Amino acid sequence: MSKYAFGVDVGGTTVKLGLFNDKGQVLDKWEIPTVKDNGGEKVLPDIAASIKNKMQEKNISVEELVGVGIGAPGAVNADGYMVNGAVNIGWGAFDLAETLKKELDLPVTVKAGNDANVAALGEMWKGGGAGYKNLIMVTLGTGVGGGIIVGGKILTGSHGAGGEIGHLRVNPHETESCGCGGKGCLEQYASATGIVRLAKRKLEQETRNTILNRNDLSAKSVFDAVKADDSVAKEIAESFGNYLGRALANLAAVIDPSIFVIGGGGSKAGEILLEYVEKPFQENAFFANKDVRFALATLGNDAGICGAAKLVLDDFAE
Repeated sequence: MSKYAFGVDVGGTTVKLGLFNDKGQVLDKWEIPTVKDNGGEKVLPDIAASIKNKMQEKNISVEELVGVGIGAPGAVNADGYMVNGAVNIGWGAFDLAETLKKELDLPVTVKAGNDANVAALGEMWKGGGAGYKNLIMVTLGTGVGGGIIVGGKILTGSHGAGGEIGHLRVNPHETESCGCGGKGCLEQYASATGIVRLAKRKLEQETRNTILNRNDLSAKSVFDAVKADDSVAKEIAESFGNYLGRALANLAAVIDPSIFVIGGGGSKAGEILLEYVEKPFQENAFFANKDVRFALATLGNDAGICGAAKLVLDDFAE
């Protein structure tokens, strides 16, 4: 009998869903809107209804369904409990896995995890980290997200906050606050918005000619200027790379990964971005970590659904 699993990735605008067979092949994927009214009370019922509709459409029986995995923004502990809620959806603290299981009303396994951790699992399984079981994924977006995989399993931590690498303290002299309330977090320098912040600071005191436009800065425009051999942009990229490379060297000394996978919007700069991170990493890495590989994420928006499905397919395989 064929077996199936669903992977769910809850975002602030849409919920992505995927249907997988027990060999890990994606059979179908689709999206539904994230309805955030009244504290996001409709999100899980909508997900459950969409899964049941897909089962009916594909003639999948309950006996054929291994389970449903779900990734969501916010700290989720190993038991599937959302510890601090998900502000951008309106959720408070609650048992995410158990609540979805009740909505489904099916005798199947439901597992939940933090979206960045789940995406890291997806990249390990089918993406930039395929073939490796010890991996650190870094997501460079509006913030800096992260996911740590050890022995093929998510490192969740006791509060569901494992992998929150964006809040490593990398500059004790910073006076501006990060969104988390701390000061000097990696996120303030290595995120897409952090790169813009570095660029603005640089241009305030720069007298050399540069193709960068002070009024239209983005991480993309900085790396486009790097590719155009703009010396000012190169120095901004070096500053970004120093913060991220040194932070990853410290992480490597603790986790000892085989590979770093860099994803998120910031990674669209391509291989040139990796060059600016790898150099300071090598300069600061513990000797045993010098051969850690760097790669770009390859799954894009599918990383979450892949990792979520992997959560339950792993249990089935065992």
